Amino acid sequence: MGATTVTAAREGTDETRPSPRGGGAAGASRRRQGIAAWVLALPFCLLFLVFTAWPVLQSLFMSFTDTRARDLRTPFAVDVVGVENYAKALSDPIFRQSMLNTAYFVVVGVPLTMAMALAAAVALDRGITRLRGLFRLGFYTPVITSIVAVAVVWRFLLERDYGLLNTALGWVGVDGPNWLGDPDWAMPGLILMASWRNFGTGMVIFLAGLQAVPWMLHEAAAIDGAGAWRRFRHITLPLLRPTLLFVSVTTGIGYLQFFEEPFVMTNGGPLNSTISMSMYTYRQFGFGNYGLAAAMSYIIFVIVAVVTAIQFRLLRENT
Repeated sequence: MGATTVTAAREGTDETRPSPRGGGAAGASRRRQGIAAWVLALPFCLLFLVFTAWPVLQSLFMSFTDTRARDLRTPFAVDVVGVENYAKALSDPIFRQSMLNTAYFVVVGVPLTMAMALAAAVALDRGITRLRGLFRLGFYTPVITSIVAVAVVWRFLLERDYGLLNTALGWVGVDGPNWLGDPDWAMPGLILMASWRNFGTGMVIFLAGLQAVPWMLHEAAAIDGAGAWRRFRHITLPLLRPTLLFVSVTTGIGYLQFFEEPFVMTNGGPLNSTISMSMYTYRQFGFGNYGLAAAMSYIIFVIVAVVTAIQFRLLRENT
């Protein structure tokens, strides 16, 4: 009797246990859902493979060949040169200069842009109480303004003889520099323009992060005698670490690939003092050196990946 009961219980358990392969009505329903999902995703997958994945792989292969403009009619007749293009790019003095210029732009521009964005966000979050929406619109307007319009305005602002910035410096007895004509001052001028134009994006993100900080923590710290700066340093900034990481990464990636500012404002001059890696790569494409330009673009990709990894290492939350 006991053995019969145990056997029946086992048989009942085996009957009610779902099939490991997802058999039955539930498994058929999941398969139909999976097929429907793939059918809906198929157009995107095809477009991604044709217009993104294939060009990326093709450009990677091109970076190991001697492809030039004349080879476009016979793309399979090119020679594979290995890492010769990479060695040539890294030994090019102008490309090395563009790497230094880009590093200068990133090291100075990213902290300056983030500081401006955070200051504006703090002011809008707690300081400015009237016409807050108008200030938000004014701070964000440069982000959506055409770079050509911004460049025209800033060329007048940075004009040596009658520009507004040098005029204001003259009021306090300072002889303003030749911002766009002096190799020592051209890059700081571009950094000022880029920071002014891009801090609005970070401001919006910081403002969202600040509004997520519980105000009761500030009230408790104020009761304990902590001043505004100590509350900001020990409460606000630690809780903003994810936001700081996001803004730092996105701003850093954009600044590592900066192209529009020198292209419109200085054309890389004077004396290649503002030429960027992206701009020099663009020139090589224009010269028809496709293999070399592709190698330069992948060098930029590696630099962006390394800098982003460093930012994640420094700013990620300790978990």
